[in-house]
Amino acid sequence: MSKFVFTCGDINGIGPEIVVKTLNKIALSSKDEFIFVCPQNIFKFVSKSIKPAFEYIVADKISIRNSRQVLILNTGSYKHKLGIPTIDSGSASFDSIRTSFELIKDGYSDAVITAPISKTAIKIAGKNFPGHTEMLAGWCNVKNFVMMFLSGKMNAAIATIHEPVKKVPGLITKELLSNKIEVIYNSLKNDLRINSPLIAVLGLNPHAGENGLIGDEEEKIIKPFVLNNKFSEYLRGPFSPDAFFANRSYKNVDLVFGMYHDQVLSPFKLINFGSGVNFTAGLPIVRTSPDHGTAFDIAGKGIADESSIISAFIYAKRIVKNRNSNK
Repeated sequence: MSKFVFTCGDINGIGPEIVVKTLNKIALSSKDEFIFVCPQNIFKFVSKSIKPAFEYIVADKISIRNSRQVLILNTGSYKHKLGIPTIDSGSASFDSIRTSFELIKDGYSDAVITAPISKTAIKIAGKNFPGHTEMLAGWCNVKNFVMMFLSGKMNAAIATIHEPVKKVPGLITKELLSNKIEVIYNSLKNDLRINSPLIAVLGLNPHAGENGLIGDEEEKIIKPFVLNNKFSEYLRGPFSPDAFFANRSYKNVDLVFGMYHDQVLSPFKLINFGSGVNFTAGLPIVRTSPDHGTAFDIAGKGIADESSIISAFIYAKRIVKNRNSNK
Protein backbone atom coordinates (compact mmCIF):
# COMPACT_ATOMS: atom_id res chain seq x y z
CA MET A 1 0.00 0.00 0.00
CA SER A 2 1.25 3.47 -0.91
CA LYS A 3 0.06 6.97 -0.05
CA PHE A 4 -0.65 9.64 -2.67
CA VAL A 5 -1.47 13.32 -2.43
CA PHE A 6 -3.23 15.32 -5.15
CA THR A 7 -3.04 19.10 -5.38
CA CYS A 8 -6.06 21.15 -6.48
CA GLY A 9 -4.24 23.16 -9.16
CA ASP A 10 -5.80 26.48 -10.12
CA ILE A 11 -9.23 26.56 -8.50
CA ASN A 12 -10.65 28.62 -11.39
CA GLY A 13 -9.60 25.97 -13.89
CA ILE A 14 -10.34 22.27 -14.28
CA GLY A 15 -7.91 21.01 -11.62
CA PRO A 16 -10.38 20.31 -8.78
CA GLU A 17 -12.82 18.73 -11.24
CA ILE A 18 -10.36 16.25 -12.76
CA VAL A 19 -9.03 15.26 -9.33
CA VAL A 20 -12.51 14.39 -8.05
CA LYS A 21 -13.21 12.47 -11.27
CA THR A 22 -9.92 10.62 -10.86
CA LEU A 23 -10.59 9.71 -7.23
CA ASN A 24 -14.03 8.47 -8.29
CA LYS A 25 -12.28 5.97 -10.55
CA ILE A 26 -9.35 4.89 -8.41
CA ALA A 27 -10.18 5.33 -4.71
CA LEU A 28 -12.83 2.61 -4.29
CA SER A 29 -10.86 -0.18 -5.96
CA SER A 30 -7.45 0.72 -4.57
CA LYS A 31 -5.74 -0.31 -1.35
CA ASP A 32 -3.72 2.90 -1.45
CA GLU A 33 -4.41 5.96 0.69
CA PHE A 34 -5.28 9.35 -0.81
CA ILE A 35 -5.15 12.96 0.30
CA PHE A 36 -6.64 15.79 -1.75
CA VAL A 37 -5.24 19.19 -0.76
CA CYS A 38 -8.00 21.63 -1.64
CA PRO A 39 -9.94 24.54 -0.13
CA GLN A 40 -13.13 23.18 1.45
CA ASN A 41 -15.39 25.65 -0.36
CA ILE A 42 -13.94 24.59 -3.72
CA PHE A 43 -14.39 20.89 -2.98
CA LYS A 44 -18.02 21.55 -1.99
CA PHE A 45 -18.60 23.49 -5.21
CA VAL A 46 -17.20 20.72 -7.41
CA SER A 47 -19.10 18.07 -5.44
CA LYS A 48 -22.41 19.66 -6.41
CA SER A 49 -21.95 18.72 -10.06
CA ILE A 50 -19.60 15.75 -9.69
CA LYS A 51 -20.78 13.69 -6.76
CA PRO A 52 -17.91 11.94 -4.99
CA ALA A 53 -18.24 8.18 -5.28
CA PHE A 54 -15.64 7.67 -2.56
CA GLU A 55 -15.76 7.97 1.21
CA TYR A 56 -14.10 11.13 2.47
CA ILE A 57 -13.47 13.25 5.50
CA VAL A 58 -12.74 16.98 5.48
CA ALA A 59 -10.16 18.25 7.97
CA ASP A 60 -7.86 21.22 8.51
CA LYS A 61 -4.92 19.00 9.40
CA ILE A 62 -3.82 15.39 9.15
CA SER A 63 -6.29 13.35 11.19
CA ILE A 64 -6.98 9.75 12.03
CA ARG A 65 -9.40 8.21 9.58
CA ASN A 66 -10.48 4.96 8.02
CA SER A 67 -7.84 4.01 5.44
CA ARG A 68 -10.65 3.77 2.89
CA GLN A 69 -11.53 7.41 3.34
CA VAL A 70 -10.01 10.12 1.19
CA LEU A 71 -8.79 13.00 3.32
CA ILE A 72 -9.82 16.35 1.90
CA LEU A 73 -7.17 18.53 3.50
CA ASN A 74 -8.68 21.99 3.75
CA THR A 75 -6.29 24.87 3.00
CA GLY A 76 -8.76 27.64 3.77
CA SER A 77 -11.43 29.54 1.86
CA TYR A 78 -10.69 31.31 -1.42
CA LYS A 79 -12.83 33.43 -3.72
CA HIS A 80 -13.93 31.46 -6.76
CA LYS A 81 -14.12 33.06 -10.20
CA LEU A 82 -14.24 30.40 -12.88
CA GLY A 83 -12.33 30.81 -16.09
CA ILE A 84 -9.74 33.44 -15.21
CA PRO A 85 -6.51 33.64 -13.20
CA THR A 86 -6.88 35.66 -10.00
CA ILE A 87 -4.88 36.46 -6.90
CA ASP A 88 -7.00 34.01 -4.92
CA SER A 89 -6.61 31.21 -7.45
CA GLY A 90 -2.85 31.75 -7.50
CA SER A 91 -2.63 31.74 -3.72
CA ALA A 92 -4.80 28.62 -3.45
CA SER A 93 -2.76 26.66 -5.99
CA PHE A 94 0.56 27.69 -4.42
CA ASP A 95 -0.64 26.80 -0.91
CA SER A 96 -1.80 23.40 -2.17
CA ILE A 97 1.61 22.64 -3.68
CA ARG A 98 3.48 23.80 -0.60
CA THR A 99 1.24 21.77 1.72
CA SER A 100 1.63 18.68 -0.45
CA PHE A 101 5.40 19.00 -0.39
CA GLU A 102 5.33 19.20 3.40
CA LEU A 103 3.19 16.05 3.52
CA ILE A 104 5.78 14.13 1.51
CA LYS A 105 8.67 15.54 3.55
CA ASP A 106 6.94 14.49 6.78
CA GLY A 107 6.19 10.97 5.51
CA TYR A 108 2.44 11.30 5.02
CA SER A 109 2.68 10.67 1.27
CA ASP A 110 4.88 8.72 -1.13
CA ALA A 111 4.18 10.86 -4.20
CA VAL A 112 2.43 14.01 -5.30
CA ILE A 113 0.25 14.36 -8.39
CA THR A 114 -0.07 18.04 -9.24
CA ALA A 115 -3.12 19.41 -11.04
CA PRO A 116 -2.59 22.19 -13.64
CA ILE A 117 -1.72 25.67 -12.38
CA SER A 118 -1.63 29.13 -13.92
CA LYS A 119 1.78 30.79 -13.68
CA THR A 120 0.02 34.10 -14.28
CA ALA A 121 -2.23 33.60 -11.26
CA ILE A 122 0.66 32.61 -9.03
CA LYS A 123 2.67 35.61 -10.20
CA ILE A 124 -0.10 38.12 -9.46
CA ALA A 125 -0.49 36.43 -6.07
CA GLY A 126 3.05 37.60 -5.38
CA LYS A 127 4.81 34.24 -5.48
CA ASN A 128 8.19 33.66 -7.15
CA PHE A 129 7.24 30.66 -9.24
CA PRO A 130 8.92 29.70 -12.55
CA GLY A 131 7.13 26.33 -12.56
CA HIS A 132 6.39 23.19 -10.54
CA THR A 133 9.64 21.58 -11.66
CA GLU A 134 12.00 24.36 -10.63
CA MET A 135 10.16 25.12 -7.39
CA LEU A 136 10.06 21.53 -6.14
CA ALA A 137 13.73 21.12 -7.05
CA GLY A 138 14.51 24.23 -5.02
CA TRP A 139 12.58 22.97 -2.01
CA CYS A 140 14.40 19.64 -2.32
CA ASN A 141 17.73 21.50 -2.61
CA VAL A 142 18.47 19.67 -5.86
CA LYS A 143 20.36 21.49 -8.61
CA ASN A 144 20.51 18.74 -11.24
CA PHE A 145 17.00 17.76 -12.32
CA VAL A 146 15.13 17.17 -15.58
CA MET A 147 11.64 17.78 -16.89
CA MET A 148 10.59 14.49 -18.47
CA PHE A 149 7.45 13.49 -20.35
CA LEU A 150 6.18 9.93 -20.24
CA SER A 151 3.71 7.89 -22.26
CA GLY A 152 3.31 4.47 -23.80
CA LYS A 153 4.14 5.94 -27.22
CA MET A 154 7.06 8.23 -26.49
CA ASN A 155 9.26 9.35 -23.61
CA ALA A 156 10.99 12.70 -23.80
CA ALA A 157 13.09 15.19 -21.85
CA ILE A 158 14.48 18.67 -22.35
CA ALA A 159 17.84 20.28 -21.63
CA THR A 160 16.33 23.67 -20.80
CA ILE A 161 12.91 24.27 -19.30
CA HIS A 162 11.01 27.56 -19.12
CA GLU A 163 13.57 29.70 -20.93
CA PRO A 164 13.03 32.29 -23.67
CA VAL A 165 14.15 30.84 -27.01
CA LYS A 166 16.76 33.59 -27.47
CA LYS A 167 18.56 32.41 -24.31
CA VAL A 168 18.69 28.72 -25.19
CA PRO A 169 21.85 28.65 -27.38
CA GLY A 170 23.91 30.26 -24.62
CA LEU A 171 22.69 27.69 -22.10
CA ILE A 172 23.66 24.61 -24.14
CA THR A 173 27.03 23.44 -22.84
CA LYS A 174 28.74 20.06 -22.53
CA GLU A 175 28.42 20.34 -18.76
CA LEU A 176 24.67 20.97 -18.95
CA LEU A 177 24.14 18.07 -21.36
CA SER A 178 26.26 15.77 -19.22
CA ASN A 179 24.33 16.63 -16.06
CA LYS A 180 20.95 16.16 -17.73
CA ILE A 181 21.83 12.87 -19.44
CA GLU A 182 23.07 11.41 -16.16
CA VAL A 183 19.72 12.18 -14.51
CA ILE A 184 17.81 10.85 -17.53
CA TYR A 185 19.80 7.62 -17.72
CA ASN A 186 19.42 6.92 -13.99
CA SER A 187 15.70 7.70 -14.08
CA LEU A 188 15.04 5.47 -17.08
CA LYS A 189 16.94 2.65 -15.43
CA ASN A 190 15.75 3.00 -11.83
CA ASP A 191 12.35 4.70 -12.06
CA LEU A 192 11.09 3.03 -15.24
CA ARG A 193 13.20 -0.15 -15.13
CA ILE A 194 14.53 0.22 -18.69
CA ASN A 195 17.86 -1.56 -18.84
CA SER A 196 20.42 -0.15 -21.29
CA PRO A 197 18.14 2.71 -22.38
CA LEU A 198 18.66 4.16 -25.86
CA ILE A 199 18.43 7.95 -26.00
CA ALA A 200 18.04 10.07 -29.16
CA VAL A 201 19.59 13.54 -28.92
CA LEU A 202 18.07 16.28 -31.08
CA GLY A 203 20.02 19.14 -32.61
CA LEU A 204 19.36 22.75 -31.72
CA ASN A 205 19.32 24.32 -35.18
CA PRO A 206 17.33 23.52 -38.34
CA HIS A 207 18.72 20.41 -40.05
CA ALA A 208 20.82 19.86 -36.89
CA GLY A 209 23.08 22.68 -38.08
CA GLU A 210 23.73 21.27 -41.57
CA ASN A 211 27.39 20.56 -40.73
CA GLY A 212 27.87 24.01 -39.29
CA LEU A 213 26.17 25.97 -42.07
CA ILE A 214 23.11 26.81 -39.93
CA GLY A 215 24.60 27.39 -36.50
CA ASP A 216 27.58 25.68 -34.94
CA GLU A 217 26.23 24.35 -31.63
CA GLU A 218 25.93 20.84 -33.05
CA GLU A 219 29.52 20.73 -34.33
CA LYS A 220 31.10 22.44 -31.32
CA ILE A 221 29.02 21.09 -28.45
CA ILE A 222 26.27 18.54 -29.10
CA LYS A 223 27.99 16.12 -31.48
CA PRO A 224 31.27 15.95 -29.49
CA PHE A 225 29.21 15.37 -26.36
CA VAL A 226 27.21 12.53 -27.91
CA LEU A 227 30.41 10.83 -29.12
CA ASN A 228 32.56 11.31 -26.04
CA ASN A 229 31.00 10.98 -22.58
CA LYS A 230 30.44 8.14 -20.13
CA PHE A 231 26.95 7.50 -21.52
CA SER A 232 27.90 7.62 -25.21
CA GLU A 233 27.00 3.97 -25.80
CA TYR A 234 23.39 4.84 -24.96
CA LEU A 235 23.21 7.98 -27.11
CA ARG A 236 22.42 8.56 -30.79
CA GLY A 237 22.38 11.83 -32.74
CA PRO A 238 22.22 14.71 -33.00
CA PHE A 239 19.16 14.37 -35.22
CA SER A 240 17.34 16.97 -37.26
CA PRO A 241 14.08 17.31 -35.27
CA ASP A 242 11.69 17.66 -38.23
CA ALA A 243 12.95 14.55 -40.03
CA PHE A 244 13.25 12.63 -36.76
CA PHE A 245 9.58 13.09 -35.90
CA ALA A 246 8.36 12.86 -39.50
CA ASN A 247 9.98 9.42 -39.79
CA ARG A 248 8.56 8.43 -36.38
CA SER A 249 12.08 7.60 -35.25
CA TYR A 250 11.00 8.10 -31.64
CA LYS A 251 9.58 4.57 -31.86
CA ASN A 252 13.14 3.21 -32.11
CA VAL A 253 14.45 4.70 -28.87
CA ASP A 254 13.51 4.77 -25.19
CA LEU A 255 13.62 8.54 -24.88
CA VAL A 256 14.00 11.67 -27.01
CA PHE A 257 16.22 14.39 -25.55
CA GLY A 258 15.57 17.86 -26.94
CA MET A 259 17.22 21.21 -26.38
CA TYR A 260 14.23 23.41 -25.55
CA HIS A 261 10.61 23.33 -24.46
CA ASP A 262 8.50 23.50 -27.63
CA GLN A 263 10.94 21.44 -29.70
CA VAL A 264 9.87 18.42 -27.66
CA LEU A 265 6.49 19.40 -26.22
CA SER A 266 4.86 20.17 -29.57
CA PRO A 267 5.35 16.66 -31.02
CA PHE A 268 4.84 14.98 -27.64
CA LYS A 269 1.44 16.58 -27.15
CA LEU A 270 0.46 15.94 -30.75
CA ILE A 271 1.21 12.25 -30.22
CA ASN A 272 -0.06 11.89 -26.66
CA PHE A 273 -2.37 14.76 -25.73
CA GLY A 274 -4.78 13.62 -23.07
CA SER A 275 -2.63 10.70 -21.96
CA GLY A 276 0.89 12.09 -21.50
CA VAL A 277 2.52 12.69 -18.12
CA ASN A 278 4.97 15.30 -16.85
CA PHE A 279 7.54 13.84 -14.44
CA THR A 280 10.30 15.65 -12.55
CA ALA A 281 13.34 13.38 -12.69
CA GLY A 282 16.24 13.66 -10.29
CA LEU A 283 14.29 14.54 -7.14
CA PRO A 284 14.20 12.47 -3.93
CA ILE A 285 10.39 12.79 -4.09
CA VAL A 286 8.06 11.49 -6.81
CA ARG A 287 6.05 14.15 -8.63
CA THR A 288 3.92 13.69 -11.73
CA SER A 289 1.25 15.78 -13.44
CA PRO A 290 -0.99 15.77 -16.51
CA ASP A 291 0.45 17.14 -19.76
CA HIS A 292 -2.16 19.89 -20.17
CA GLY A 293 -3.02 23.23 -18.62
CA THR A 294 -5.84 24.80 -16.63
CA ALA A 295 -8.36 24.83 -19.53
CA PHE A 296 -10.04 27.97 -18.21
CA ASP A 297 -12.38 27.92 -21.22
CA ILE A 298 -14.21 24.80 -20.01
CA ALA A 299 -13.84 25.28 -16.25
CA GLY A 300 -17.03 24.53 -14.30
CA LYS A 301 -18.77 22.83 -17.22
CA GLY A 302 -18.12 19.30 -15.97
CA ILE A 303 -16.71 18.15 -19.30
CA ALA A 304 -12.97 18.06 -18.52
CA ASP A 305 -11.19 14.82 -19.42
CA GLU A 306 -9.36 13.26 -16.48
CA SER A 307 -7.39 10.72 -18.57
CA SER A 308 -4.05 12.50 -18.28
CA ILE A 309 -4.12 12.92 -14.52
CA ILE A 310 -5.15 9.27 -14.15
CA SER A 311 -2.06 8.42 -16.22
CA ALA A 312 -0.04 10.67 -13.92
CA PHE A 313 -1.26 8.66 -10.93
CA ILE A 314 -0.44 5.35 -12.65
CA TYR A 315 3.12 6.51 -13.41
CA ALA A 316 3.56 7.85 -9.87
CA LYS A 317 2.48 4.49 -8.46
CA ARG A 318 4.84 2.66 -10.83
CA ILE A 319 7.81 4.86 -9.93
CA VAL A 320 7.15 4.58 -6.20
CA LYS A 321 7.03 0.80 -6.51
CA ASN A 322 10.26 0.70 -8.52
CA ARG A 323 12.09 2.97 -6.11
CA ASN A 324 10.92 0.96 -3.11
CA SER A 325 12.14 -2.26 -4.72
CA ASN A 326 15.57 -0.70 -5.19
CA LYS A 327 16.01 -0.05 -1.48
